Amino acid sequence: MQYLKLDLQYFSGEKTEKATPKKRNDARKKGQVAKSQDVGTALILFFVFLLFWFAGEIFGNQMFVIIQHALQEYIYWDITQENVHKMFVEYSTMGVMLVAPIMLVTMIAGLAANYMQVGFMFTTEVLKMDLKKLNPISGFKKIFGIRSIVELFKSILKISFVGTATFAVLWMNFDKVLLLSQMSIAEGVAVIGNLIVQMGLTASLLLLVLSSLDYMYQKFEHEKQLRMSKQDLKDEHKNTEGDPKIKSKIKEKQRQMAMQRMMQEVPQADVVITNPTHFAVALKYDEEKADAPYVVAKGVDYMALKIRQIASNHDIETVENRPLARALYADAEIGQTIPEEFFKTVAEILAYVYRLKKKV
Repeated sequence: MQYLKLDLQYFSGEKTEKATPKKRNDARKKGQVAKSQDVGTALILFFVFLLFWFAGEIFGNQMFVIIQHALQEYIYWDITQENVHKMFVEYSTMGVMLVAPIMLVTMIAGLAANYMQVGFMFTTEVLKMDLKKLNPISGFKKIFGIRSIVELFKSILKISFVGTATFAVLWMNFDKVLLLSQMSIAEGVAVIGNLIVQMGLTASLLLLVLSSLDYMYQKFEHEKQLRMSKQDLKDEHKNTEGDPKIKSKIKEKQRQMAMQRMMQEVPQADVVITNPTHFAVALKYDEEKADAPYVVAKGVDYMALKIRQIASNHDIETVENRPLARALYADAEIGQTIPEEFFKTVAEILAYVYRLKKKV
Protein backbone atom coordinates (compact mmCIF):
# COMPACT_ATOMS: atom_id res chain seq x y z
CA MET A 1 0.00 0.00 0.00
CA GLN A 2 1.34 3.43 -0.97
CA TYR A 3 0.67 6.63 0.95
CA LEU A 4 0.58 10.11 -0.48
CA LYS A 5 2.45 12.79 1.44
CA LEU A 6 0.43 16.00 1.65
CA ASP A 7 1.45 19.36 3.12
CA LEU A 8 -1.55 20.35 5.24
CA GLN A 9 -0.43 24.00 5.21
CA TYR A 10 -1.97 24.30 1.77
CA PHE A 11 -5.35 23.47 3.31
CA SER A 12 -5.12 25.00 6.80
CA GLY A 13 -3.55 28.27 5.69
CA GLU A 14 -1.15 28.17 8.65
CA LYS A 15 1.34 31.01 8.34
CA THR A 16 4.75 29.52 9.00
CA GLU A 17 6.85 31.03 6.20
CA LYS A 18 8.98 34.17 6.49
CA ALA A 19 7.69 37.24 4.71
CA THR A 20 9.04 37.94 1.24
CA PRO A 21 10.75 41.26 0.38
CA LYS A 22 7.60 42.29 -1.52
CA LYS A 23 5.40 41.64 1.52
CA ARG A 24 7.76 43.65 3.72
CA ASN A 25 7.86 46.51 1.22
CA ASP A 26 4.05 46.58 0.93
CA ALA A 27 3.70 46.61 4.72
CA ARG A 28 6.24 49.43 4.98
CA LYS A 29 4.30 51.52 2.45
CA LYS A 30 1.26 51.13 4.72
CA GLY A 31 3.25 52.29 7.73
CA GLN A 32 3.40 48.80 9.27
CA VAL A 33 6.91 48.62 10.74
CA ALA A 34 8.53 47.32 13.91
CA LYS A 35 8.62 50.30 16.23
CA SER A 36 8.57 50.93 19.98
CA GLN A 37 7.17 54.20 21.27
CA ASP A 38 9.16 53.71 24.46
CA VAL A 39 12.46 54.13 22.60
CA GLY A 40 11.51 57.66 21.57
CA THR A 41 10.27 58.56 25.05
CA ALA A 42 13.37 57.23 26.79
CA LEU A 43 15.76 58.85 24.31
CA ILE A 44 14.03 62.24 24.62
CA LEU A 45 14.13 62.08 28.43
CA PHE A 46 17.80 61.11 28.41
CA PHE A 47 18.94 63.93 26.13
CA VAL A 48 16.77 66.57 27.83
CA PHE A 49 18.17 65.69 31.26
CA LEU A 50 21.65 65.52 29.70
CA LEU A 51 21.10 69.06 28.46
CA PHE A 52 20.10 70.11 31.99
CA TRP A 53 23.23 68.40 33.34
CA PHE A 54 25.57 70.43 31.15
CA ALA A 55 23.56 73.67 30.77
CA GLY A 56 21.43 73.65 33.91
CA GLU A 57 23.28 76.60 35.41
CA ILE A 58 22.63 78.65 32.26
CA PHE A 59 18.90 77.88 32.41
CA GLY A 60 18.84 78.76 36.12
CA ASN A 61 20.56 82.08 35.55
CA GLN A 62 18.18 82.91 32.70
CA MET A 63 15.15 82.18 34.87
CA PHE A 64 16.66 84.31 37.64
CA VAL A 65 17.12 87.16 35.15
CA ILE A 66 13.45 86.92 34.12
CA ILE A 67 12.25 87.02 37.73
CA GLN A 68 14.68 89.82 38.62
CA HIS A 69 13.55 91.88 35.64
CA ALA A 70 9.92 91.46 36.66
CA LEU A 71 10.56 92.54 40.26
CA GLN A 72 12.80 95.48 39.32
CA GLU A 73 10.93 96.81 36.29
CA TYR A 74 7.38 95.56 35.89
CA ILE A 75 6.42 96.13 39.53
CA TYR A 76 6.67 99.90 38.99
CA TRP A 77 4.70 100.02 35.76
CA ASP A 78 1.19 101.35 35.62
CA ILE A 79 -1.42 98.80 34.58
CA THR A 80 -2.32 100.08 31.14
CA GLN A 81 -3.13 98.27 27.91
CA GLU A 82 0.13 99.38 26.34
CA ASN A 83 2.25 98.25 29.33
CA VAL A 84 0.47 94.89 29.58
CA HIS A 85 1.01 94.29 25.86
CA LYS A 86 4.70 95.22 26.13
CA MET A 87 5.09 92.98 29.18
CA PHE A 88 3.43 90.08 27.36
CA VAL A 89 5.72 90.46 24.32
CA GLU A 90 8.87 90.63 26.46
CA TYR A 91 7.86 87.64 28.59
CA SER A 92 6.97 85.62 25.47
CA THR A 93 10.34 86.42 23.86
CA MET A 94 12.29 85.46 26.97
CA GLY A 95 10.18 82.31 27.40
CA VAL A 96 10.83 81.23 23.82
CA MET A 97 14.57 81.82 24.24
CA LEU A 98 14.48 79.70 27.40
CA VAL A 99 12.43 76.82 25.97
CA ALA A 100 13.86 76.77 22.40
CA PRO A 101 17.00 74.69 23.21
CA ILE A 102 14.87 72.13 25.07
CA MET A 103 12.41 71.86 22.17
CA LEU A 104 15.29 71.56 19.67
CA VAL A 105 16.89 68.72 21.65
CA THR A 106 13.48 67.02 21.99
CA MET A 107 12.83 67.22 18.24
CA ILE A 108 16.29 65.90 17.32
CA ALA A 109 16.02 63.03 19.83
CA GLY A 110 12.55 62.09 18.55
CA LEU A 111 13.70 62.08 14.92
CA ALA A 112 16.81 60.08 15.85
CA ALA A 113 14.72 57.49 17.71
CA ASN A 114 12.44 57.00 14.71
CA TYR A 115 15.32 56.86 12.23
CA MET A 116 17.18 54.30 14.34
CA GLN A 117 14.15 52.00 14.30
CA VAL A 118 12.59 52.35 10.84
CA GLY A 119 14.98 54.54 8.84
CA PHE A 120 13.61 57.21 6.52
CA MET A 121 9.92 56.59 5.84
CA PHE A 122 7.10 58.85 4.67
CA THR A 123 3.59 57.51 4.12
CA THR A 124 0.05 58.86 4.33
CA GLU A 125 -1.61 55.44 4.58
CA VAL A 126 -1.90 55.66 8.37
CA LEU A 127 -3.90 58.90 8.04
CA LYS A 128 -6.62 57.32 5.91
CA MET A 129 -9.99 56.46 7.44
CA ASP A 130 -10.27 52.78 8.33
CA LEU A 131 -13.68 51.65 9.60
CA LYS A 132 -12.18 48.35 10.77
CA LYS A 133 -10.56 50.27 13.63
CA LEU A 134 -14.06 51.07 14.93
CA ASN A 135 -14.99 47.39 15.10
CA PRO A 136 -15.95 46.70 18.78
CA ILE A 137 -15.03 43.03 18.49
CA SER A 138 -11.45 43.75 17.41
CA GLY A 139 -11.26 46.47 20.09
CA PHE A 140 -12.41 43.97 22.72
CA LYS A 141 -9.69 41.55 21.58
CA LYS A 142 -7.07 44.26 21.93
CA ILE A 143 -8.18 45.07 25.48
CA PHE A 144 -8.17 41.48 26.67
CA GLY A 145 -5.50 40.05 24.36
CA ILE A 146 -1.89 39.07 24.92
CA ARG A 147 -0.69 42.48 23.78
CA SER A 148 -2.66 44.24 26.52
CA ILE A 149 -1.09 41.95 29.13
CA VAL A 150 2.35 42.78 27.76
CA GLU A 151 1.56 46.51 27.88
CA LEU A 152 0.40 46.16 31.50
CA PHE A 153 3.62 44.35 32.38
CA LYS A 154 5.63 47.10 30.64
CA SER A 155 3.80 49.81 32.60
CA ILE A 156 4.56 48.04 35.88
CA LEU A 157 8.22 47.78 34.89
CA LYS A 158 8.36 51.48 33.96
CA ILE A 159 6.94 52.52 37.34
CA SER A 160 9.33 50.14 39.09
CA PHE A 161 12.35 51.47 37.19
CA VAL A 162 11.49 55.13 37.81
CA GLY A 163 10.75 54.43 41.47
CA THR A 164 14.00 52.51 41.88
CA ALA A 165 16.01 55.28 40.19
CA THR A 166 14.40 57.96 42.37
CA PHE A 167 14.92 56.01 45.60
CA ALA A 168 18.54 55.15 44.72
CA VAL A 169 19.50 58.77 44.00
CA LEU A 170 17.78 60.05 47.15
CA TRP A 171 19.37 57.33 49.26
CA MET A 172 22.87 58.12 47.96
CA ASN A 173 22.30 61.85 48.66
CA PHE A 174 20.38 61.42 51.90
CA ASP A 175 22.79 63.62 53.86
CA LYS A 176 22.27 66.54 51.46
CA VAL A 177 18.49 66.16 51.71
CA LEU A 178 18.69 66.38 55.53
CA LEU A 179 20.77 69.56 55.30
CA LEU A 180 18.35 71.39 52.96
CA SER A 181 16.73 73.23 55.88
CA GLN A 182 20.08 74.75 56.81
CA MET A 183 20.92 75.97 53.32
CA SER A 184 20.10 79.27 51.68
CA ILE A 185 17.40 79.42 49.04
CA ALA A 186 19.94 79.53 46.19
CA GLU A 187 21.90 76.59 47.58
CA GLY A 188 18.75 74.57 48.25
CA VAL A 189 17.41 75.18 44.74
CA ALA A 190 20.78 74.12 43.27
CA VAL A 191 20.83 70.90 45.32
CA ILE A 192 17.24 70.03 44.44
CA GLY A 193 17.87 70.77 40.76
CA ASN A 194 20.98 68.59 40.80
CA LEU A 195 19.06 65.73 42.43
CA ILE A 196 16.24 66.00 39.88
CA VAL A 197 18.71 65.82 36.97
CA GLN A 198 20.44 62.79 38.52
CA MET A 199 17.11 61.03 39.02
CA GLY A 200 16.06 61.88 35.45
CA LEU A 201 19.29 60.59 33.91
CA THR A 202 19.21 57.37 35.96
CA ALA A 203 15.55 56.72 35.18
CA SER A 204 15.99 57.48 31.47
CA LEU A 205 18.95 55.07 31.24
CA LEU A 206 16.87 52.32 32.83
CA LEU A 207 13.99 53.14 30.47
CA LEU A 208 16.38 52.92 27.51
CA VAL A 209 17.23 49.35 28.54
CA LEU A 210 13.54 48.53 28.89
CA SER A 211 12.70 50.19 25.55
CA SER A 212 15.42 48.16 23.82
CA LEU A 213 13.77 44.97 25.07
CA ASP A 214 10.39 46.33 23.98
CA TYR A 215 11.76 47.08 20.50
CA MET A 216 12.97 43.48 20.17
CA TYR A 217 9.51 42.28 21.24
CA GLN A 218 7.79 44.62 18.75
CA LYS A 219 10.11 43.34 16.01
CA PHE A 220 9.24 39.75 16.92
CA GLU A 221 5.51 40.55 16.82
CA HIS A 222 5.89 42.38 13.53
CA GLU A 223 7.68 39.42 11.97
CA LYS A 224 4.96 37.14 13.29
CA GLN A 225 2.23 39.27 11.71
CA LEU A 226 4.06 39.33 8.38
CA ARG A 227 4.36 35.55 8.18
CA MET A 228 2.84 33.94 5.13
CA SER A 229 1.33 30.57 4.35
CA LYS A 230 2.55 28.47 1.44
CA GLN A 231 -0.61 29.45 -0.44
CA ASP A 232 0.21 33.12 0.13
CA LEU A 233 3.66 32.53 -1.37
CA LYS A 234 2.12 30.83 -4.39
CA ASP A 235 -0.42 33.65 -4.87
CA GLU A 236 2.28 36.32 -4.57
CA HIS A 237 4.48 34.50 -7.05
CA LYS A 238 1.56 34.25 -9.45
CA ASN A 239 0.72 37.94 -9.08
CA THR A 240 4.37 38.90 -9.46
CA GLU A 241 4.85 36.81 -12.56
CA GLY A 242 1.55 37.99 -13.95
CA ASP A 243 -1.51 36.32 -15.40
CA PRO A 244 -0.69 33.64 -18.03
CA LYS A 245 -2.95 35.33 -20.58
CA ILE A 246 -1.21 38.66 -20.08
CA LYS A 247 2.19 36.98 -20.26
CA SER A 248 1.24 35.32 -23.56
CA LYS A 249 0.08 38.66 -24.96
CA ILE A 250 3.35 40.30 -23.92
CA LYS A 251 5.35 37.51 -25.54
CA GLU A 252 3.25 37.80 -28.71
CA LYS A 253 3.84 41.55 -28.79
CA GLN A 254 7.58 41.01 -28.31
CA ARG A 255 7.59 38.43 -31.10
CA GLN A 256 5.79 40.84 -33.43
CA MET A 257 8.31 43.59 -32.65
CA ALA A 258 11.20 41.18 -33.27
CA MET A 259 9.65 40.17 -36.59
CA GLN A 260 9.19 43.81 -37.53
CA ARG A 261 12.85 44.54 -36.79
CA MET A 262 13.84 41.47 -38.80
CA MET A 263 11.81 42.63 -41.81
CA GLN A 264 13.51 46.02 -41.65
CA GLU A 265 16.86 44.25 -42.11
CA VAL A 266 15.79 42.30 -45.24
CA PRO A 267 16.55 45.22 -47.66
CA GLN A 268 20.19 45.04 -46.48
CA ALA A 269 20.54 41.38 -47.55
CA ASP A 270 22.66 40.23 -50.51
CA VAL A 271 20.54 37.21 -51.43
CA VAL A 272 17.44 35.29 -50.32
CA ILE A 273 17.57 31.47 -50.42
CA THR A 274 14.10 29.97 -50.98
CA ASN A 275 12.37 26.58 -50.95
CA PRO A 276 10.75 28.19 -53.12
CA THR A 277 7.43 28.69 -51.28
CA HIS A 278 7.71 27.32 -47.75
CA PHE A 279 11.12 28.59 -46.58
CA ALA A 280 13.11 31.78 -47.10
CA VAL A 281 16.48 32.75 -45.59
CA ALA A 282 18.04 36.19 -46.25
CA LEU A 283 21.86 36.29 -46.14
CA LYS A 284 24.43 39.08 -46.12
CA TYR A 285 28.21 39.11 -46.25
CA ASP A 286 30.04 42.04 -44.67
CA GLU A 287 33.71 41.39 -43.95
CA GLU A 288 33.79 44.28 -41.44
CA LYS A 289 31.08 42.65 -39.27
CA ALA A 290 31.80 38.93 -39.69
CA ASP A 291 34.23 36.53 -41.32
CA ALA A 292 31.41 34.60 -43.02
CA PRO A 293 27.91 35.31 -44.36
CA TYR A 294 25.32 35.72 -41.64
CA VAL A 295 21.54 35.38 -41.48
CA VAL A 296 19.61 38.64 -41.74
CA ALA A 297 16.12 37.13 -41.66
CA LYS A 298 14.38 33.80 -42.01
CA GLY A 299 10.81 32.59 -42.10
CA VAL A 300 8.42 29.86 -43.08
CA ASP A 301 5.13 30.00 -45.03
CA TYR A 302 3.64 33.50 -44.49
CA MET A 303 6.90 34.98 -43.17
CA ALA A 304 8.77 33.45 -46.11
CA LEU A 305 6.29 35.11 -48.47
CA LYS A 306 6.82 38.51 -46.77
CA ILE A 307 10.61 38.13 -47.03
CA ARG A 308 10.36 37.32 -50.76
CA GLN A 309 8.04 40.31 -51.35
CA ILE A 310 10.41 42.73 -49.57
CA ALA A 311 13.36 41.28 -51.48
CA SER A 312 11.50 41.74 -54.76
CA ASN A 313 10.61 45.34 -53.91
CA HIS A 314 14.29 46.15 -53.20
CA ASP A 315 15.75 44.26 -56.20
CA ILE A 316 17.42 41.60 -54.04
CA GLU A 317 18.22 38.38 -55.88
CA THR A 318 16.20 35.29 -54.91
CA VAL A 319 17.87 31.92 -55.44
CA GLU A 320 15.94 28.68 -55.22
CA ASN A 321 17.77 25.90 -53.36
CA ARG A 322 15.42 23.66 -51.41
CA PRO A 323 17.94 21.60 -49.34
CA LEU A 324 20.01 24.68 -48.49
CA ALA A 325 16.96 26.77 -47.53
CA ARG A 326 15.67 24.03 -45.18
CA ALA A 327 19.12 23.43 -43.68
CA LEU A 328 19.83 27.12 -43.08
CA TYR A 329 16.42 27.66 -41.53
CA ALA A 330 16.99 24.78 -39.11
CA ASP A 331 20.67 25.31 -38.21
CA ALA A 332 21.36 29.07 -38.52
CA GLU A 333 20.02 31.73 -36.16
CA ILE A 334 19.23 35.34 -37.02
CA GLY A 335 22.29 37.56 -36.61
CA GLN A 336 24.70 34.61 -36.53
CA THR A 337 27.06 33.37 -39.22
CA ILE A 338 26.06 30.29 -41.17
CA PRO A 339 27.56 26.89 -40.17
CA GLU A 340 30.88 25.99 -41.74
CA GLU A 341 29.46 23.13 -43.82
CA PHE A 342 27.46 25.64 -45.90
CA PHE A 343 30.38 27.97 -46.67
CA LYS A 344 31.16 26.51 -50.14
CA THR A 345 27.55 26.42 -51.36
CA VAL A 346 26.73 29.90 -50.09
CA ALA A 347 29.99 31.29 -51.52
CA GLU A 348 29.06 29.96 -55.00
CA ILE A 349 25.59 31.56 -54.69
CA LEU A 350 27.03 34.91 -53.57
CA ALA A 351 29.56 34.83 -56.44
CA TYR A 352 26.69 34.22 -58.86
CA VAL A 353 24.71 37.13 -57.36
CA TYR A 354 27.71 39.50 -57.52
CA ARG A 355 28.23 38.62 -61.21
CA LEU A 356 24.60 39.41 -61.96
CA LYS A 357 24.89 42.78 -60.24
CA LYS A 358 28.00 43.65 -62.23
CA LYS A 359 26.22 42.86 -65.49
CA VAL A 360 23.40 45.17 -64.51
